[in-house]
Amino acid sequence: MLPPRGVRRLSGPLLLAVLVAAVVSLPLLVVVAAIASAFLPGRWRALRLLCFALVYLALEVAGLLAAAVLWVGCGLGRRLDTPRARAAHYTVLRLGLDVLMRAAQRLFALRLVTDGTSWSPLDDGVPGSTNAMVVLSRHAGPGDSFLLVHTLMNRDHLRRPRIVLKDALQWDPLLDVYLNRLPNHFVRAERSGSRSSPEAIADLARDLGEEDALLIFPEGANFTPQRRFRAIQRLRARSLASAVRRAEELRHLLPPRPAGVAAALRAAPHADVVLVAHTGLEHLSTVRDVWRALPMDKTLHLRWWFVPAAEVPREDAELTDWLYRWWATVDDWIDTTRQQEATPSRT
Repeated sequence: MLPPRGVRRLSGPLLLAVLVAAVVSLPLLVVVAAIASAFLPGRWRALRLLCFALVYLALEVAGLLAAAVLWVGCGLGRRLDTPRARAAHYTVLRLGLDVLMRAAQRLFALRLVTDGTSWSPLDDGVPGSTNAMVVLSRHAGPGDSFLLVHTLMNRDHLRRPRIVLKDALQWDPLLDVYLNRLPNHFVRAERSGSRSSPEAIADLARDLGEEDALLIFPEGANFTPQRRFRAIQRLRARSLASAVRRAEELRHLLPPRPAGVAAALRAAPHADVVLVAHTGLEHLSTVRDVWRALPMDKTLHLRWWFVPAAEVPREDAELTDWLYRWWATVDDWIDTTRQQEATPSRT
């Protein structure tokens, strides 16, 4: 359970103190990390993680300081919901994500590849959408999520993302401050006393403009065999035989939950839809995962499919069928991409 917002705001001075302590003890930390790396698999694993942790911590502190300056500049918070204030917050987030992704790519030798020839915000010269967008993505951990948001906010194809995400991410002080100041929706584990997610998602989608992108993760959680089993059992308990059959055919994804998607598309019939598949970091969901399976010298794959608004079904039954068909396409792409990565190239 999250502490009250006022309590969470105390994390800012705490992070600053941690950063100062880390800088003061940096020579010792480097020596310890170098020694630890000698006993760990991979090249300088502990040292790379230390460098990345310091970058992340510095970005957290810098971002929170910028948020304080913006709060003062917005009349002590009275004008935070103006277009100018929102644009400033998006700019800080974009710059921070850019630094974070560059650091991750250099420290861990990660390569980003956009597969296919369909629409992509990364490919110059490919016709894209100049319309509002609803982006539907697989749920594959914070690493892939940061990558996706960074791609949407790319300075050459700038979008202002509105995100539907778990409330647990508010434990991160920087995300807590910025995403609560911007139009986003945190899905609570306990729903008592709060609006339903479909209603809140509809509110986010209703005024989407041509520079906006509403990002939804229809699965609602990272894939695990246990979650897959429970999701199929819930569908079976509701006597949704067709959905059960389709969910059982998915190998890498949880069955999509159509309620939030339907609410968004009903509220924004003018919006185009972009579906995103990505693979490479889905096994990293916790700090323990990062320590045990630090990705190095890896290629991260993304694949985008563009569906114009006119081709998106509107009736609930047709929309659910459409979403399951696309989820099967995404699942097939993930399976094919993993097989290709596992097959040694012949030169």
